[in-house]
Amino acid sequence: MTDINDSEILNAIKASHEMKNKSYCPYSKFRVGAALLCEDGTIITGCNVENASYGLTICAERTALVKAVSEGHKRFKAIAISSDLKSSFIVPCGACRQFLLEFGKDWDVYMTKPDNTYKLMKTGELLPLGFVPEALEEERISQMA
Repeated sequence: MTDINDSEILNAIKASHEMKNKSYCPYSKFRVGAALLCEDGTIITGCNVENASYGLTICAERTALVKAVSEGHKRFKAIAISSDLKSSFIVPCGACRQFLLEFGKDWDVYMTKPDNTYKLMKTGELLPLGFVPEALEEERISQMA
């Protein structure tokens, strides 16, 4: 895993907080921003985008990941996530945890509060028994045997 310096962490956290302002959340009023730190140092941001058909809502984390992949990035150092919660750290939903895990079990997730404090966990810690791409390869091999 690539090392992350303090400046990169602070820039990602700041960018995630800035992205809350672009959130489209007319139903929940729950603003979420995300900033994905790519392996090459690029920061790709995202915000939550709600839909009247609630199941079609997309979270900030998935928005950032989809943007990153569409721009050619598939290796990540970290993601910073922010909301307006003051009493607890914002955490990714289950779907986002699985989505993050798609890109590796050992990269950093910075879950923040508005005062820029954070809790740090690895993607694999957030979803310890998640379905990983390697499981598909194992299944393919077992079917060939």
